[in-house]
Amino acid sequence: MSNANINAIDWQWASFDQLSNHDVYAMMAARLHVFVLEQQCLWNDFDGLDEDAHHLLGWKTVEGRRQLIAYLRVLAPGAKYEQASIGRVLTTSAGRGGGIGRQLVEQGLAHCERLYPGVAVKIGAQQYLEGFYAGFGFATISAPYLEDGILHIDMLR
Repeated sequence: MSNANINAIDWQWASFDQLSNHDVYAMMAARLHVFVLEQQCLWNDFDGLDEDAHHLLGWKTVEGRRQLIAYLRVLAPGAKYEQASIGRVLTTSAGRGGGIGRQLVEQGLAHCERLYPGVAVKIGAQQYLEGFYAGFGFATISAPYLEDGILHIDMLR
């Protein structure tokens, strides 16, 4: 990362096997913090899909220390849905409010297009984020449903 732009995000794409132990620890810690602690969802995050996913980690250096502030994973068509999928989308409290979430989803969609050209992308989104994802061309394709205590909707792009 360049010292010229201290606020720059260092985006890292990796397969599960390419992630270091530190990367996996940071990824799982962020997912636990955001989904379990902040959103108070008691659920099993270990769904067996991480090992075949492409992971996008957004790092920022804060006070000389590298911190994970954004994350998502991309799943191949057939892994979860018939279509490609983006999931586990998060920004940590340190990454919120500056448009990083938008950059994260843009990168995820671009990666889906590189990996699976012309294939639709399906997401299971928290319902309150419907407008956010609609801004990327996603359309709602399901009625709201309760998942892990939070209303979700399926969306397709």
